[in-house]
Amino acid sequence: MVEILIPVAVVSGIACLLAVVLTIAHRFMSSETNEKEKLLFDALPGANCGGCGFPGCEAYAKALAEGKTESTNLCAPGKKEVAEKLAGVLGTAAGEVKEQKAFVHCCGDCNHNGIRADYNGIASCAARNIVFGGEKACTQGCLGGGDCAAVCPADAIYIENGIAKVNTRKCISCGACVKVCPNRIISLIDMPATAAIACSNTEKGAVTRKKCDTGCIACLKCQKICPTDAIIVKDNLSRIDYEKCIRCGQCVEVCPVHCSAKI
Repeated sequence: MVEILIPVAVVSGIACLLAVVLTIAHRFMSSETNEKEKLLFDALPGANCGGCGFPGCEAYAKALAEGKTESTNLCAPGKKEVAEKLAGVLGTAAGEVKEQKAFVHCCGDCNHNGIRADYNGIASCAARNIVFGGEKACTQGCLGGGDCAAVCPADAIYIENGIAKVNTRKCISCGACVKVCPNRIISLIDMPATAAIACSNTEKGAVTRKKCDTGCIACLKCQKICPTDAIIVKDNLSRIDYEKCIRCGQCVEVCPVHCSAKI
């Protein structure tokens, strides 16, 4: 009997010792992680915009503290200053933060885009899109319901004359407007940029012209005049490669329908 009890007692003692060690280690490590997480969270701007890819600042701080991400440059609103603070807490190098601004690729407001039906439903782009693509003649442009303005945490987007516009001075590059737009006509453009294509219609030029007199007609003038081949007309729509763009502004000057617009 004694021969059995001694090994049991030894194993039990070892188990108890390990339990104590693990408990102490857990508390120590948990305390260290929590402290680091707090410092990281305090370094963030508190916008909770989700632009970093996490639900909010708290989730981003937690992911950094637990080593689930090492990227300290994901906070667009905080820019370089916040990236450096986060890197300082973690003892790593701060990554480069690209400055971006939201742009609405549509200039077909009520003065230019035809109306094909009356809409008396919910004041929402999502709702308008469900009902045959909205009331405007061009169904690929801005629906004007203001869903992007409603989700913008910086009050940088507003509806004017039937289309969404961005106040670039207020824009914090969170991308919330990009995600909510049902027609996917909003994008984040790397700064500095001087021009963007304010149209999203991929129909043939003659068809686009009948619906909206400021829509891209794929005339190729912007493509031909660009000195760096930064503009290409694809699927009846002009597109800018900002890695090649030298911000000369010639595309804006030559566009006959003014859909190549200044930012």
